Amino acid sequence: MKKIILIEDETSVVSFIKKGLQENGYEISVAFDGRTGVQLVQANDFDLVILDIMLPEMNGLDVCKEIRKTNQSVPILFLTALGTSENIVLGLESGGDDYLVKPFKFIELVARVKSLLRRSNNNGPQETVEPEPDSEHVFQFSDLIVNDYTKKVTRGGEEITLTSTEYKLLLYFLTNPEKVISRAEILDAVWGVNYELGTNVVDVYVNYLRKKLDSQDDNKLIHTVIGMGYVLKKS
Repeated sequence: MKKIILIEDETSVVSFIKKGLQENGYEISVAFDGRTGVQLVQANDFDLVILDIMLPEMNGLDVCKEIRKTNQSVPILFLTALGTSENIVLGLESGGDDYLVKPFKFIELVARVKSLLRRSNNNGPQETVEPEPDSEHVFQFSDLIVNDYTKKVTRGGEEITLTSTEYKLLLYFLTNPEKVISRAEILDAVWGVNYELGTNVVDVYVNYLRKKLDSQDDNKLIHTVIGMGYVLKKS
């Protein structure tokens, strides 16, 4: 049974979400303030975090940042009434993987939860021997190498740590090398559901990847094609 923690201070929202997710087969823990939420996440092995932004003790953005200091892999879904593009970008920049604006239909929440858990499962540790370099599970582009069994990412021999969403985005680029990919295509492929948060979501995560992949290298790999999208190619 998948374990989810809900960090939310509104009792009515907590009751609604907890009951619904339990009926869908999930084990739910609850924290009613940000500081307690951080402590519970650090002390337990949760499969997903559902996080409000407006919280007592510590706001959701800071909670997310604290979680990411020690846990890069657990998916974080922001659930909040702050639905402007600026707030969406702030949530993603703090380390969130997805964003759902109140009020929402419960079926939307379940779809996001399933999508995040599915992506997390795909990126989780595998109990298997690392394949040989010529395996079909290893992707290489220039000096960038991704082992899709172990989820190990290296560039120039240096290992790079990615969040689950960053990894999914990178793998999508690697399976479409030198092809111009639109923002809409990336939203559909990486986020797994058809919804529109605005192109800032894609831009923010592409920027994350660029900072991690290109920070020590003059050979930039991810390029912007104005008016069309992005492409993975050698400089």
